[in-house]
Amino acid sequence: MYFSFHAYFPLTQKSQNPPQHQLRLKKTVSPWCNPLVSRLPKISLTQCQNSALHASGAVSQKGFPLLIRDIPARSYPDGGPHKQAIKILLIGGIHGDEKTASAIVFKWLDNLNQPSVVTANISADEFHWKIAPVVNPDGLMAAKSTRVNANGVDLNRNFPTPNWLIEAPQYWRKKTRSDPRRFPGKAPLSEPESRWVFNQVEQFQPDVIISVHAPFGVLDFDGSGTPPTKFGRLMFDRVGVYPGSLGNYGGLHKDIPVVTIELPNSQQMPSDAEMARIWQDMLSWVQQNISSQVKVAAK
Repeated sequence: MYFSFHAYFPLTQKSQNPPQHQLRLKKTVSPWCNPLVSRLPKISLTQCQNSALHASGAVSQKGFPLLIRDIPARSYPDGGPHKQAIKILLIGGIHGDEKTASAIVFKWLDNLNQPSVVTANISADEFHWKIAPVVNPDGLMAAKSTRVNANGVDLNRNFPTPNWLIEAPQYWRKKTRSDPRRFPGKAPLSEPESRWVFNQVEQFQPDVIISVHAPFGVLDFDGSGTPPTKFGRLMFDRVGVYPGSLGNYGGLHKDIPVVTIELPNSQQMPSDAEMARIWQDMLSWVQQNISSQVKVAAK
C-alpha cells in the first residue's frame, strides 16, 4: 500500500517559478515536507521548508509532485556575468529505498541557502544548479520503501539508450534473472518520473549530471573527460554500464559527464564532516574538469 498524498495538497497547482518572498516559499513547500521528512533520515521539517523546492508541474504515478529548484549562478570568479556558468543537474532518490540519496541532497540544498563561503577559491555560487532530491517519491513513500516506482519499474533502467527494446529486456532476463527490483519497464520512458528527468536534461542542457545513490560506497563516472578520483572517502570504482541507466543515456549517448555518487549506506547518513568533504570535493572537481558549453539550437 502506498501513502496517500491527496489529503496533503491539491494536484491542480500550476507550475511556476517560486516567489522570492521566503514566507511564501515556505507556505508553498510545507505540505510536501510533512510526508517527506517522516521518511528521510536526519532531515527536519525546517530544513525541508527552507529548501525552497517547488512543484515542477509533473507528478509521479501516484500523484506526488516532482519537486525541483533552479538556482542561477550568483557570483562569478572573473568578476562579471559575461562568462556562462557551469550548469549542474543534481538529483537524488531515483531509487526510493535509497533514503540517504535524497536526504543528503536536502543537506546540500541547506549549504546553498547559507551565505557564500569560498574555500580553496571555490564557491557553489559560481554554478547554475537544478536540484531534484526525490525523483521517485512513490518508491520512498511505499509502506516499505522500494527501489522501483509505483508501476514496479526501475527508473534507472528506463532511459532511452540505443537499442533499448532489445538490450534492456534481454539484460533483465539473462543477467538479473528477471529480478523484479530491476525491471526496466515495457518501453523506454514509460514512466512519468523517468520522462520528467529526461525532459529536465533536454530543457536544462546541463554541463554535468550528478546522481546520488546508495549503498556501494564508491564513485562511478560515465562519459568523456576526467573522472573524479575521490569525493570525501568515496573512491572512484566503475560500477558498470547498464541498458537504460541514466549514466549510459547521459554519459555515453548524450556525451554529458555523469557522476554517480554511491553512499555507503542507504538508511544511515554519513557524518556531517564527511558530507561536507564530499560536497567540497565535488565542487572542486566540477570547477577543474567541467567547462560550460554554449549550446546553440540548429537552425
